Amino acid sequence: MRTKHLVIQLMGAALISAGAISAHAQEGYYDPSNVASPTGKTIGHELFKTIGCPGQQLFGAPCKDPAPRDSDGDGVTDDKDKCPNTPKGRTVNADGCELDSDGDGVVDGLDKCPGTPAGRKVNADGCEIDTDGDGLVDGVDKCPTVFAKTADGCPPAAAAEPKTLTLEGVNFNNNEATLLPEAVEALDKAAATLKEWGNVKVEVAGHTDSVASDAYNMDLSQRRANTVRDYLIGKGIAADRLTAKGYGESRPIADNETEKGRYMNRRVELVPMK
Repeated sequence: MRTKHLVIQLMGAALISAGAISAHAQEGYYDPSNVASPTGKTIGHELFKTIGCPGQQLFGAPCKDPAPRDSDGDGVTDDKDKCPNTPKGRTVNADGCELDSDGDGVVDGLDKCPGTPAGRKVNADGCEIDTDGDGLVDGVDKCPTVFAKTADGCPPAAAAEPKTLTLEGVNFNNNEATLLPEAVEALDKAAATLKEWGNVKVEVAGHTDSVASDAYNMDLSQRRANTVRDYLIGKGIAADRLTAKGYGESRPIADNETEKGRYMNRRVELVPMK
């Protein structure tokens, strides 16, 4: 009878222990592993030394929750870290992911050009692309596929084919080859135009109206053409580019019977030579 009573007590203790183990395991506190135990787990009297949490008594103080881990040390715990393998020292956002301040797709820790304007295409270093390699990034290059060392990345516009230029405002004293003061501005503009034409050779053609004889007008037009040629050479135009020729009254462009017509016929032209 006494033996039976002892058996019942032992069975009751075992059931209580099993219930405690089950309860603690469900609550996440009990760890049955025990390297010091022959079986690798807590058994028998060892139960009362480890139940609850390692080293705790069955009825000891509740185990404290372990501090949340921050595996990559970025300041965001693993349970909240969406980028758990961030390299050390990188700046991250609330999700634990590296910042990309300029939004170019390259994180600040790798971005060698962190201030890229929004919407620009960048390479793996976070720097803007220069497709044609002319020194201007595609974002400001107006001709991004054409190599051109210009301010806008486009080749210089082809110079217009030179055409005969009548020198308006280039006038002379009556029956002389002496320039009037107001001719200077027009001739300076003409010199600038000739420089834009490059190395094109030019004839300085002098013309007169029909007043006086043909011979006189031919000589006067030649002298006036020479005067204009000399002025242009003095402004830096190569002498071998310029020839001077007088045509007298032989090539009118207006009616010599009117004052207006005669005025128009008295002229000097710059004629590109082909």
